[in-house]
Amino acid sequence: MAVRTWLMILFLVFMMMQKGKGQLSETFYRTSCPKVESIVRKVVTEKINQTFVTIPATLRMFFHDCFVEGCDASVLISSPNGDAEKDAPDNLSLAGDGFDTVIKAKTEVEKSCPRVVSCADILTIATRDVIELAGGPSFKVELGRRDGLISKASRITGNLPDPNFNLTQLNTMFAKNNLTQTDMIALSGAHTVGFSHCSRFANRLYSFSPSSPVDPNLDPTYAQQLMQACPQNVDPRIAINTDPATPQTFDNMYFQNLVAKKGLFTSDEVLFTNKASQATVIDFANNPGDFSGAFVTAIRKLGRVGVKTGNAGQIRVDCTAFNS
Repeated sequence: MAVRTWLMILFLVFMMMQKGKGQLSETFYRTSCPKVESIVRKVVTEKINQTFVTIPATLRMFFHDCFVEGCDASVLISSPNGDAEKDAPDNLSLAGDGFDTVIKAKTEVEKSCPRVVSCADILTIATRDVIELAGGPSFKVELGRRDGLISKASRITGNLPDPNFNLTQLNTMFAKNNLTQTDMIALSGAHTVGFSHCSRFANRLYSFSPSSPVDPNLDPTYAQQLMQACPQNVDPRIAINTDPATPQTFDNMYFQNLVAKKGLFTSDEVLFTNKASQATVIDFANNPGDFSGAFVTAIRKLGRVGVKTGNAGQIRVDCTAFNS
């Protein structure tokens, strides 16, 4: 009987250990690479000092990565055939500074801890750092992701929100990733440091409807400013800030802009015009602490989407290529 009891205890301990291997943890690299976060932070800080674009570029890349195949750095893969995730039309606008940040950080981490830290975790740490260095909230990140083995442009369609989405479409897409409406609204607040090419919102200025070329939910003065920055047939490379007030500070101004009818995308402004989400927008506009708290909750949840842990995936040596 005693032997059977001991066997049962050993089995339970074994199962708990196996379960632990498959979970994210804030202390995942405590012994295997204790300085990983400070190494990444140094690279991110240097990169931001070179160009502010590092901040929105890294943050947007994290979101695009997690919504397709999960948070597994599949967006970083380069394909000689031009058919990887990054080659999809929705990802062609991802700024190179985001990729450069992660690749440089990985290079530095490899010097201290070769083949230990995943590119997915480096992207996660870098995303937290750019938020904090832009004036946003500081928070701890859960680590232990492994890098994915699939990166196909064909798998993007239908997995990233469109700038013309309504509230139902937004909620449906975020719910697929275990994110609530409040999470979705909070994460949309990342547009406080974003930028967009004119083509993503031109329909709101020039062809909204037969009776009203300009979207009536756009503040008229703001619409005129957008028209000056984005005339018809503008150079497709031109990009403008998604937050016209404090574009280089991570704050709650995005929500104040929505209340003032200065949301750039239809999918931004609908958060205020739809009664089902309006109260949350007003709360975030008036209470920066409420937004910060909701954003931290939401981005930590986003970081758990579709993660590979334990023996799944791999630890890439080069973030842009699967291990050979």
